[in-house]
Amino acid sequence: MSRFRVFSVTLMILGLLTAVLAGGALAADKAAAPADLINKDMPAKLQAAIQKSLTNPKTAMGTTQAIGKGVAERGKEPGFLGIPGGPAVNYLWGILWAIWVGWIFSTVGAFGGIMAGVGHITIFGLGDYAKSFGKGNPVNKLLTDSIRVSNQWLVGLSAVISSTNYYKMGRLVLPLGACLAIGGVGGSWMVPALTAGQVSLKAYIGYFGIIVFILGLFLIYEMTPRGQRGKKAAKEAAAAFEKGTKEGEASDKGVKILSGSQALMWLALALVVASALWFNLVKTYLIVAYILAVAGWVVTFFMGTIRFTFFGVEFSFRAFVPMLGGIIIAAVASFLGIGGGFLFVPFLTSVAGLPMFLVAGTSALVVLIGMIVSIFSYMVGKGVPVSWGLIGAELIGIFIGSMIGPRTSKYIPDKGLKLLFIVLAFYVGLRYTTKGFLGYSIVPPF
Repeated sequence: MSRFRVFSVTLMILGLLTAVLAGGALAADKAAAPADLINKDMPAKLQAAIQKSLTNPKTAMGTTQAIGKGVAERGKEPGFLGIPGGPAVNYLWGILWAIWVGWIFSTVGAFGGIMAGVGHITIFGLGDYAKSFGKGNPVNKLLTDSIRVSNQWLVGLSAVISSTNYYKMGRLVLPLGACLAIGGVGGSWMVPALTAGQVSLKAYIGYFGIIVFILGLFLIYEMTPRGQRGKKAAKEAAAAFEKGTKEGEASDKGVKILSGSQALMWLALALVVASALWFNLVKTYLIVAYILAVAGWVVTFFMGTIRFTFFGVEFSFRAFVPMLGGIIIAAVASFLGIGGGFLFVPFLTSVAGLPMFLVAGTSALVVLIGMIVSIFSYMVGKGVPVSWGLIGAELIGIFIGSMIGPRTSKYIPDKGLKLLFIVLAFYVGLRYTTKGFLGYSIVPPF
């Protein structure tokens, strides 16, 4: 665990150093603007976005009307990100919703970003407020990015707490999560960069929703006696864990790595993370980023076969298989503009053959690494601001929910955890199917 913490701290230090070096570049040019639209308490990036919107008659009208409507409805007091008349989120509601977000993510290892988005976009009304500025408005884009980063902060903290707790409980397969992240982090930027303007699957988001429905049905099939025949190891491990939990032996029979080069694993992970940071923060001599990512993927092939036991049941996998799975999942997520975290769970249960008791922690590790890179990319590379008051309140809730999740999930049967995931998968399928074919979602976030 110490290596994992050192790696996380190193990434944070790297991001902070980059922020210091790039600090001058993030300062926006503050030209004169109407006093009722801009105030000194706004982030500089937001002031610049409002100023830019006023240079175009079409976007200027959208900005003036959106802020004017907010002032008329809520008064001139600064709201979200200091905008006069902007929505002001009740921090108590933020804490309560964040407890749910932290619990569900730490319990099944997915849906944290989606649930955080439901809160920010729909329940707190930030999504409609951003849209009120109009399509193509720089303020709309900046507010949308701010909501996205806010979601990532919530999921990121939940991932830190969840992966740490699951590791201590012996319910996190570190090499498997790392190999998925090696593919996912590199693929998250390389695939869109190589296919920009050539391939776009956003128009097919409705079909993706149907695929999620099919995925949910497949997971239901896996729970039947016939579907369980090919999951002998997972079934035995789940039964042994459930029995051990009742007998108080759930801590000393957790994941034990038997073989596989973890030194190469850390090297490969460091290379792909460096590639993503280079691509998003440095943005010059991009050939370096490509070389770093490909080098990380190549190193993974030399890791060989990873073997581990969980409650006396042995599992094994070739390191390059989850790495390739991570690339594919990152490609699908990037094309469709979604987080894609919920795709890791079916991979871990169906392809890797893990019991659900190992899935949440392992998935959380993959998500954590992606969130670290993404947050630095948005906040340092693009200077996207967030509402720190709201984020601070929500992180309290995330901490509470993420501490509860790992401790309550062990009392939920393996089938119960899978059913919980299936219910949420059908929710996601319904959202993307209706959004793709109807043009809007019939379930939040709309």
